[in-house]
Amino acid sequence: MADNKQSDGFSSPSGRATGLTHFQCNVLRGIAIIGIFLHNYCHWLNPIVKENEYTFKMANVEWFRNVAIHPDILFPLHWISFLGHYGVPIFLFLSAYGLFKKYEQGEAEDNGKWAAVGFVWTHYVKLFRMMVVGYVAFIIVDHYTPGSWNFTWDKVLAQLLMYNNMLEQPDRMIWPGPYWFFGLMLQLYAVYRLVLYRRHTAWTVALMAVCVGIQLMLDPEGDAINRYRYNFMGGMLPFGWGLLYARYERHLNIHQLGNTTLLMRLLISSMLVVCLSVGFFWWTFVPVAVCAASVYGVHWLSKMSWAEVLLKALHRVGIISAALFVTHPIARKLIIPISRKGDIYTGLVIYIVVAIALAWGYHKLMNRKSKQVSKATS
Repeated sequence: MADNKQSDGFSSPSGRATGLTHFQCNVLRGIAIIGIFLHNYCHWLNPIVKENEYTFKMANVEWFRNVAIHPDILFPLHWISFLGHYGVPIFLFLSAYGLFKKYEQGEAEDNGKWAAVGFVWTHYVKLFRMMVVGYVAFIIVDHYTPGSWNFTWDKVLAQLLMYNNMLEQPDRMIWPGPYWFFGLMLQLYAVYRLVLYRRHTAWTVALMAVCVGIQLMLDPEGDAINRYRYNFMGGMLPFGWGLLYARYERHLNIHQLGNTTLLMRLLISSMLVVCLSVGFFWWTFVPVAVCAASVYGVHWLSKMSWAEVLLKALHRVGIISAALFVTHPIARKLIIPISRKGDIYTGLVIYIVVAIALAWGYHKLMNRKSKQVSKATS
């Protein structure tokens, strides 16, 4: 998840906003997590179109194209399954944005506390605290529900230390599947501090170009690209885009664009998300279009008086986004049998309610623990 304390919004010394506000960043988190947690339910249902996330399969594109031309009652679920995983690039974008603002434009000092090892360790601890309770709870739930996974000591250790992304066939080493994000973020924190921190823009652009270039040389459906995209190389494009946006957003002045201009850019970038998804080369660049559509969208909605209720709802979801990410696999494991037995929408609605309730409770629990730790160390 993005750094919740400092990545949300930033102001100049005069108090005037110079970038994405705290509220807007939470709205973006809300959009991202809604896509992710709905996608992670829908794509487990057999009648639903499968996504191209770690590999690119033309068969999935043809399947999606067919249901788009001939829609059925499951039409919304096909779209969520095929495109919902692009919430991950939004989180990567926000994380990079927040790191730049906090450590390169904010009040964090460049002293021994932020030396590379200490920096990575600090962020590992944050990720671990976020993950561990939910992970243990999921193991228990998984054990007592049908289709339990074979948790071995090496798989559990790899998840706790967040290096399972680097193992051979990581999709068979990580359960629940969404927890691959923790290893990805730990790698990106290390890359940021060791390679990109306070470096010239050319370093970011070069690393993005190298990672994209190597990916384009891989077999679209092979094991190599699957493993490649599980690691930081596959997420470098939206992460680097977040760093670049943070560095140059004052020159873009997106918040000063008119309603019509914002809407047109939102529509164009949204159409690009779909259009670029139909071929391997262009599919590689979809995360850029996703991040652009999200930023234009939140700025446009912020100017619309009728969108106030929607924005507040997305903001509230964004506040619990980290907790929802951690706990939604538990809700999915418990509820998805309902949908698999034929009551697809009934199961989905129950899943949404249960997942949000669990996330709200987990969010409260983690906040209470954070306050206790703060009091103990103060």
